[in-house]
Formats: sequence, C-alpha cells, structure tokens
Amino acid sequence: MAKLRDALLPAQLRKVAKPGSGGVPKEQAPADLKTSPPKRQTELERIAEKAKEAPIDTAAWLDQRLGASGFLNGMLFRKVPKGTNWFYTLGSATLIAFIVQAVTGVFLAMFYTPSATQAYASISHINNEVPLGQFVHGMHKWGASVMVILIFLHMGRVFFFGAYKYPRELNWVIGVVLLILTMTMAFTGYLLPFDQRSFWASIVGPYLSDFLRAGPEFGATTLARFYAIHMLLLPAAIIALIGAHLYLVVKLGTTAPPWVKAEPPKVATPVAELEAGAENGHVNGYERTDGGDGTGGTPA
Repeated sequence: MAKLRDALLPAQLRKVAKPGSGGVPKEQAPADLKTSPPKRQTELERIAEKAKEAPIDTAAWLDQRLGASGFLNGMLFRKVPKGTNWFYTLGSATLIAFIVQAVTGVFLAMFYTPSATQAYASISHINNEVPLGQFVHGMHKWGASVMVILIFLHMGRVFFFGAYKYPRELNWVIGVVLLILTMTMAFTGYLLPFDQRSFWASIVGPYLSDFLRAGPEFGATTLARFYAIHMLLLPAAIIALIGAHLYLVVKLGTTAPPWVKAEPPKVATPVAELEAGAENGHVNGYERTDGGDGTGGTPA
C-alpha cells in the first residue's frame, strides 16, 4: 500500500526513505561521527533554544500582519545626500525632546491634581516628597524650553538650506503647525503649577486668553481647560503631525546643503556618435593610425 501511494505522489512530495530501506543503500558513518558523536540536546537546552528565537519569531509574526518592515527599511536605510552634517540632527533632537516631555508628563500626571485649591500643593508634594519628583519635574520644566529652542533651530535650518521648496512644501507647512502647537503646549503647561507667575502669564492677550481662560476671569475652569488641552488635545495633534512629517521625510528624502553642487548625470555616448567617430578616424578620443584594423592608435 505504501509503495502504491508513493508511486502516485510526485517526486517532490515523496517522503525520503531511510538509509538501508526502500532501495537506499546504507552508507558507513564518517570517522569523526564514530569517535565523537554529536551530543543530544536535553529538554532544557531545547527550551532555551526556542526562547532565543522567540523575539525573532514574534517580530516576524507582527511584520506579517502589520507590514511595517517596508517603512522601517525606508526610514533606516534611505540615501543621505553629500554634505550632510550635524545640522540635520536637529529634527531628531526635537523628536527626542518631545518623547522626554511625554514620558515625564505621564509620571507628573500620576501625582498632579488639576484643582484650583490643590494644584499648587500637589506640585509642592511632587518636588518635596515624591522620590525623584523634583528631578522629573525639572526635566519636564526645562525640557519644554529645550524643545522650543530645538524646533526653532530646526525650522531655521530648513529655511536657510532651502529644504522647504518643491516638492517639500507640505512638509514645511506641517512643521510650521508643529511649531505653533509646541508653543501652545508650553503656554498651557506654564499655568499648571497655579502660582503667581502662572497667573500673570495667562492673562496676556485679550481674545485668545479669554477663550483659554473660559471667560474674562481667571478661575477654576481655566485650570481644567488648560490641563485638558495640555494633556489630551495638543499631544494627540502633535503625535499625528509628527507621523505625517516623518512619512514625508522618508518618501521625499532630504536635501543637500546649498553649498554642495549637484553632479551632472553621466550620459552614455549615443551609438550614432560612436559610429560617426569611427568613420572619421576617431574612436573614444584616439586617432586611428592602423588603417582601420584596431591594433593601434595615437591620442587625437
């Protein structure tokens, strides 16, 4: 029955017969296998082997369902123009500053109370009683200034290098919106400690401040509105625009510095010109002196 089944199956699907059965000759084992046979793996070693391959298998499983390898390859292995220098890292530095703001902001939100009567006390509690609270609060406070400085420098680099021109106009517009949102985020976060400095900073401007304060007066609703905008609305908008910004950077690439001149493309010599040069006694810049047999020549 087994022979009949194997005869009906294609050769590629047939099960390979063991040595010494099914007409397969049984060969002698190599000498090294006789003297030092391979050690069989224990069950613990098999589990350890599978555990080492688990991260790769998990990444492959996710990539098959998300298809993220194409974007990552374009992000990490894209062509970089000549003349690229440290000025091109300002965008990445701004992104890292935003990530630091997001992480430290989440930890601060665990202890902060957005209440007109408890906000200042909660900030004092973070700085004086929470372990590493003053350090995290300082990173978030000064990190906001660092992010504003970095995004201004990044926008200045894009402008002076001419990277806002075709076909990158949309990416420039997204960058301008991100700059405005970053300034707004710094402004709304300035009020959250709810001290005298925050009060005087929030009453500047007649129309925008009235909207942000939820009325002409500075009250408890003002703090709740600032907290909602600072923690929910602005981060969501910034994350979405950063994603669009990075997508366009990968798709369109980066521009070379203005002082680096582009090399003219190398164009192959047309066949017609080669044939005309051969007929006139010149081949690739050499004058033919051999009578046309191609055995010698002198420079033209």
